[in-house]
Amino acid sequence: MKPFAQRVIEWQRLHGRHDLPWQGADAYHVWLSEIMLQQTQVATVIPYYQRFIASFPTIAALAAASEDEVLAHWSGLGYYARGRNLHRAAQLIMKKHGGEFPLEFEQIVALPGIGRSTAAAICALARHERRAILDGNVKRVLARHRGIAGWTGDRRVETQLWQQAEALLPPHEVATYIQGLMDLGATVCSRSRPKCAACPVQDDCVALDSERTAELPTPRPKKSLPEKHSTFVLLRHGNDILLEKRAASGIWGGLWCPPQFDDASSALAYCQQHFALRDTLPLPAFAHTFSHFRLHISPLLLNVERKPQLAAQPGRLWMELADALNAAIPAPVRMLLEELQGHRV
Repeated sequence: MKPFAQRVIEWQRLHGRHDLPWQGADAYHVWLSEIMLQQTQVATVIPYYQRFIASFPTIAALAAASEDEVLAHWSGLGYYARGRNLHRAAQLIMKKHGGEFPLEFEQIVALPGIGRSTAAAICALARHERRAILDGNVKRVLARHRGIAGWTGDRRVETQLWQQAEALLPPHEVATYIQGLMDLGATVCSRSRPKCAACPVQDDCVALDSERTAELPTPRPKKSLPEKHSTFVLLRHGNDILLEKRAASGIWGGLWCPPQFDDASSALAYCQQHFALRDTLPLPAFAHTFSHFRLHISPLLLNVERKPQLAAQPGRLWMELADALNAAIPAPVRMLLEELQGHRV
């Protein structure tokens, strides 16, 4: 039987993905794709990647952009700390590395938002260095093939997986192998209903042999998500909407959102005091789930007679709806503003 890595390489040549826009690109493009692909599927990432590269074709262009510009291009991808870290890292590269993406693994992993696996992927895919990676797809392939039980986020289990990832590295064609592992996990060794008959390493897969593909890798231990509630106040004057920039840290850090209150009564009390309201319309409530809590959003549309001056309120802006939709806004806010723009409320 051929070595594990050789089988993956041969499968990649015949059946792997070869038309991804960042394949064969330089370190900047690979870095951007790897950050975008964290917890996000390829089909979702491709249009974001293409728009991002069109606006920020170089590290220098990304570093020179404002955070608002960067986050506007990230809007809808979620996990916005990724975009902020990407921007900060580009500025550090300009300052410390003369605008050239660093060559050394230790320099790369020191950049904001880049961990061991992402740094290794950049080195392997852009520079063909012999580096092991361990993203979610690779964890699943190795956990099944080697029969490693336990949640892959557990330190003990992750250590085992890293050992296997390092041990299975081929001496040559590392970039093809790494891409093959990722493609294998994404298209064949999927989370549910894996296509084992099409897998190049099925002959010695422990999970397949022991009929445990549905059990491995072990799911993350379940815990109930905390429930939180917020009233989003959509203050509208004609075709303008009032938005405020959130603090840099925390959920939706640095993004533009409607004013938020704990409940409708406190929202109304504040707005009645500071705005001349023409009418009030509660909109249908909905929930938005984050990784660590569920937010129940109750939107409240308030049409105002006139726009008060905001000179004494930095971080707040009246924006035309079309401009707001092109700004750095989170997905739930985008949905609400699209409803307003479509005159459905």
